[in-house]
Amino acid sequence: GFVVGHAGLYQALAMFAVAYFIIGMTVLSVCAIATNGALDAGGAYYMISRALGPEFGGSIGIMFFLANVCGSALYVLGLVEAVVDSFGIPTGQKVGTGVHVLPQSYWYELLYGTVLLALCLIVCLVGASIYAKATFLIFLIVAGVLGTILVSFFATQPIRVPIRLPSINGSKIENGSFTGFSLTTLRSNLGGGYGVDYTTGQKMSFSSVFAVMFNGCTGIMAGSNMSGDLKRPSYSIPRGTISAVLFTYLVYNLLAFLMCATCNRILLQKDYGFLRDISIFPPLVTVGIYAATLSAAMSNLIGASRILYALARDDLFGRALALAKKTSASGNPVMAVILSWLVVQLVLFSGKLNTIAGVVTTFFLLVYATINLACLALEWASAPNFRPTFRYFTWHTCLLGIAGCCVMMFLISPVSASASLGFLLLLLLALHYLSPSSTWGYISQALIFHQVRKYLLMLDVRKDHVKFWRPQMLLMVQNPRGSARLIDFVNDLKKSGLYILGHVELQDLDTLPSDPLQPQQDSWLSLVDKLNVKAFVSLTLAPSVRHGVRQLLFTSGLGGMRPNTLVLGFYDDAAPQDVLAGHPAFTSTREDVPLGFPPLRAPDDPKLLSAREYVGIVADALKMLRNVLLARQLESLDKALELRRAGSSPPAIHVWPVNLLRPDSARYADTCSLFLLQMACVLNMARAWRRARLRLFLCVEAGAMPHAQEEKLRQLLKDLRIQAQIQLVPWDAVTCLHWQTRRGPPGGPGPTRAMEEEKEEGAVNFPANATQVSDEYICAANKLVLEQSPTPAVRFLYLPRPPADTSLYPLYLHQLELLTRGLGPTVLVHGVSAVTSTQL
Repeated sequence: GFVVGHAGLYQALAMFAVAYFIIGMTVLSVCAIATNGALDAGGAYYMISRALGPEFGGSIGIMFFLANVCGSALYVLGLVEAVVDSFGIPTGQKVGTGVHVLPQSYWYELLYGTVLLALCLIVCLVGASIYAKATFLIFLIVAGVLGTILVSFFATQPIRVPIRLPSINGSKIENGSFTGFSLTTLRSNLGGGYGVDYTTGQKMSFSSVFAVMFNGCTGIMAGSNMSGDLKRPSYSIPRGTISAVLFTYLVYNLLAFLMCATCNRILLQKDYGFLRDISIFPPLVTVGIYAATLSAAMSNLIGASRILYALARDDLFGRALALAKKTSASGNPVMAVILSWLVVQLVLFSGKLNTIAGVVTTFFLLVYATINLACLALEWASAPNFRPTFRYFTWHTCLLGIAGCCVMMFLISPVSASASLGFLLLLLLALHYLSPSSTWGYISQALIFHQVRKYLLMLDVRKDHVKFWRPQMLLMVQNPRGSARLIDFVNDLKKSGLYILGHVELQDLDTLPSDPLQPQQDSWLSLVDKLNVKAFVSLTLAPSVRHGVRQLLFTSGLGGMRPNTLVLGFYDDAAPQDVLAGHPAFTSTREDVPLGFPPLRAPDDPKLLSAREYVGIVADALKMLRNVLLARQLESLDKALELRRAGSSPPAIHVWPVNLLRPDSARYADTCSLFLLQMACVLNMARAWRRARLRLFLCVEAGAMPHAQEEKLRQLLKDLRIQAQIQLVPWDAVTCLHWQTRRGPPGGPGPTRAMEEEKEEGAVNFPANATQVSDEYICAANKLVLEQSPTPAVRFLYLPRPPADTSLYPLYLHQLELLTRGLGPTVLVHGVSAVTSTQL
């Protein structure tokens, strides 16, 4: 009567259609989730948490608990209103007829509500079985009353119902009319005629009336909330919920039409209990109203207790809900029922029914939207195990349900909707950072997998362009205990590219009962999490390290995301240091270092690979057109210390883009030199290194027009948008010790000519160079690099290509060791791909 009286028939039918459209879409989603596996206690909370994960589940669980709590209070207040309307001493609008013995005031009505709520509490404390019997009895009563009301519309003669209305002089009596079936009455009630709600004194509107009406439709989750108490929830929930929705929709529409055709607007707007006046047996209507509201109050109270119990049992909120876990001997969560009752009792202090109707509706709509979201996510994830036996839904119905819920939330109460979403967001963040990890499975992982696979297929390597090149690193790690700082350094070098930590285990799978790498995977992933690096982990078994690195270079990555750069630690005789135990990631917390990693080898223990095999790995990578970085003494780089020092004097990055072992090839624009420049620039672009200053060293000889070379290099840096300070370094004292300089006869071809001749003959790396370069020359070059001040945080040096003769590999490595001895953190770089572009 309230809805029809204010909104009229057309708008009332529209409200029912909108409400049941939203509810219908949600019911389809509920049925789909409910028939996709075993359900436990918690209803909607259980469905959402197991589909969307603990963050969404816990936050929506709290929202749904509050919705049920407020709903229970709403129905108790509605019952109080009905009781007072029947037995209260007349002080308001309606002229009293019958027994009126109950005083009316805020505190008296609060007392009546408390007594009625205590009755609901007793039923819920006894258990679900008595609740089920009570609600079935109530269903029979309400069905009987509904039958008599339908008969009354046809059997009752036209009558006038006196109603006292407030006026300037005090009050006046106006008659509401039951006209029987009348075309005139029907026409007068077709359109809207919003008036003042006599219980709150507020002007009604479409949204406020819809908010009150929608609470009569929120019982669709009553069966789902009892999922833990049902014998076959996957069978009962779909059938019970769908039949209830269809039944109530037909009843509401039928009642709306009958009221519009028989009752005038004054009766509908000013007397919400008018059905008693037109009934052939008035006391039965009173019993029906009491039974219906009492049933709804009990349903929401027991639903709230089951949600609270499920939340407590899942330990999402820790000790805060520990009390709610306690159950009786029969399994009834009595403490959850008592706690829910206390919260409902607090809500009763709000006093007026329509005051909290908007809040309850907003909460329910938010829960329904999230149920649709859960079903939509499961459908979009296309997981093979999402096979609900209920198939009458699609992602379109889920999307329509979400849209309908969100639109109606903001139409009903923009303030309540915004506040509810803000509260939900706070709960999401709190649970994300504070709740323990669960084993339920995360739908986000399934959705991410689905999207990543789709976009990886779209990533076409044939469309690669040098403008969009980025480093994609494969860092080989023997034992993370000695490589923590190197792992962190390479993370700064990757520039949003692919980063893979590779590890080779020297074992033969034929001689093993199972794969030994699977138990290690968790330790490596935990390491990645603790070091806060954005890296994947790739482990392999191989008979030798060289074979293992080849495997990883060939197979690591997927589609267009494959490593283009191999990073190795330097091969020397330095004893490895366990820096993982002292790393800030482990010292800042009380957690132990991951125990899955063996202790570092002792200084006198044999190495896992020889010098020849190590250089062979470098040669293999270059043959496979992978860039190579060799990192020496990176474990001595204390990045935190360097950054703290950055306040007074920014740390320096020294760049030597010239092949120091081959001074006659001193060019700054070849592929390798440009790649070296790019890597130094990439490091400088990382957030932690932005205050560092690039210093580029230009080696010049006497009579070589140094200023012209400097200007040419400066223009190159400008074209490449690289900000660096250029420093001229005379190196005649070094080059005079090189064999090419000493060999050249007077008047014969100079070093540059010799270089060109050897290039034309196909000697890409001058094979004779390794045997001809003296230790004296290399030590002089090392001293030249070392003398440049101030001492940098890290140096980038040119890495010569290994000699073609494999017997010279140990000599080549010895020369690299001499060149970098005592330089501190140093990265030797050899690039094989074009990585810089001057194009827009």
